[in-house]
Amino acid sequence: VVATATEGGTALFPITYFEREAFLNQSPQLFKQMLMSAGFDRVFEIGPIFRAEEHDTRKHLNEVTSIDIEASFTDHNQAMQILERLVTHVYTEISTQAKNTLKELKTTPKIPEPPFERLKYTEAIEIATTRGEELVWGEDLTTAAETIIAEVINETTNTDHYFIIDWPTETKPFYAMPQETKPEISKAFDLMHRNIELSSGAQRIHNTEQLTERIKEQGLEPEDFKSYLQPFKYGMPPHAGWGLGLERLLMTLLNIENIRNTVLFPRDRKRLSP
Repeated sequence: VVATATEGGTALFPITYFEREAFLNQSPQLFKQMLMSAGFDRVFEIGPIFRAEEHDTRKHLNEVTSIDIEASFTDHNQAMQILERLVTHVYTEISTQAKNTLKELKTTPKIPEPPFERLKYTEAIEIATTRGEELVWGEDLTTAAETIIAEVINETTNTDHYFIIDWPTETKPFYAMPQETKPEISKAFDLMHRNIELSSGAQRIHNTEQLTERIKEQGLEPEDFKSYLQPFKYGMPPHAGWGLGLERLLMTLLNIENIRNTVLFPRDRKRLSP
């Protein structure tokens, strides 16, 4: 339960918290960053998050399990290296330790090989446009565009996992670090499996004034983030991290067509019981 949004632009589930309004947690992001200031150089969490998004697709749930990390004195490139090593390790261990289960499921995971392909956002836009899905620079990628990009990546590299990097700053949350020489581009990344986003991450802003300004630019009130901003005033090391959706990881690892089949009691916009 949280008092304010942690992901700008992401819909919230409001609840009544005694005499006050509160929300179901969207992400541990702000708390991870606060711990960086307290001397916890590397933190992780595996826990539930809630997104009140109205998507009704085979790859969306409103309650999911998120694997999150944050690390001090780490940039976005190092964060991507940690992520690709983790995903590769999971694939390798499950392929080795769960052979009988995989046989029952009639699936054989395709173990990825790091380093994963890095595709710049601008290049992704160009690929989609070339194949008939016109997008304006600064827009998020459509499902059709993601499908086209995945096909091209597979054709050219024979791989399913790849990063989309150098996203427009305005498409990412307020805490994503802009590039020093091109502030319109952020140090943010998405890890993709074919046309499914598995993870989002970035190097974070660690300067109080810059962070406060970004909060304002996204139409949010710095006063609502007072507890979050306070530790930055005492000194915040450079840091980076990411969040990885467990259900989507399982879905892609085991070649499951619908994400609802990765959990016992899925929660989407239509299902609340059982």
